[in-house]
Amino acid sequence: MEVVAEASDGEEAVKLASESKPNVAVMDIVMPKLNGIEATRRIKEGAPDTAILILTAYDDDEYILGLLDAGAAGYLLKSARGRDLVGAIRAIRSGESVLHPKIIAKLLERASRAPVEEHKASELLSKRESEILNLLTSGMSNKEIAGKLFLSQRTVKAHLTNIFNKLNVASRSEAIVKGLQWGLVTLENIEGKSQG
Repeated sequence: MEVVAEASDGEEAVKLASESKPNVAVMDIVMPKLNGIEATRRIKEGAPDTAILILTAYDDDEYILGLLDAGAAGYLLKSARGRDLVGAIRAIRSGESVLHPKIIAKLLERASRAPVEEHKASELLSKRESEILNLLTSGMSNKEIAGKLFLSQRTVKAHLTNIFNKLNVASRSEAIVKGLQWGLVTLENIEGKSQG
């Protein structure tokens, strides 16, 4: 890992991310000049391939949901150990999300109240892609999905790329929300998997 830039406020974070296009940006929610939600939104506009990890002392659901809506790939509390931070950065870099189960539950609850969009959802994803989306929704990592389906991690990553493109999303959390909105996964399936 290499630190390519350090910013002292939200505006500088946006500017430096746009210039250096890092693989991962680690940010707080509360920053001078520009808050973490707006900074995340602007970074994703200027450097869409930059994954954003929020490292904060705040665990308020509305902050976290706002950050995920803005494009953050996950969050970690500042009380986390150093090795947890390194693990979170590596996970986000490899396309995984770092979300507390409580936040996943909030996302699912909110998505279940959202209006279902009209289209042929059942024809959108292949059988394998639907299977992977359901496993993704149950909180499994790429490695766990690969093991369960007897696939390589590279194949799982390729399927996730296809799922993201078909659903027009940029992260696992967005894919889960849209999967719920479009009826591709259900809360019952998710709850059953998490209990089993």
